[in-house]
Amino acid sequence: MVKFGYTINYVSDVDMALSFFEKAFEMKRRFITEENDYGELGTGETVLAFASHKLGLSNFSGGYISATESDKPFGIEIALVTDDVSAIHQRAIQHGATELKSPETKPWGQIVSYIRCPSGILIELCTPVKD
Repeated sequence: MVKFGYTINYVSDVDMALSFFEKAFEMKRRFITEENDYGELGTGETVLAFASHKLGLSNFSGGYISATESDKPFGIEIALVTDDVSAIHQRAIQHGATELKSPETKPWGQIVSYIRCPSGILIELCTPVKD
């Protein structure tokens, strides 16, 4: 069996990325290295983690595309589920996120918005999908 354990995002400043998620989404910091080059947030069963670009480049000798430096968001997102998309959307913007799409109700009833956090990561804020 394979279990989804981590999503690791490479960022310019690990502490800043953790702080944004703590303030904007009230997530709790689980861990950060003494070197401040890797940190984790508790989000439930799956870990949301951040690593420095320096650490990322040590893993990938050919380099990678940095979300921090890209003008456009990547074609991948972190989806955060909440009952109050509008409030969380506004709080994220107050803490430095950029609005990409304001909250809207999808045809299937789910409320969805899109922001980009200061580290460049694309985030979907959404209500739970109704059965």
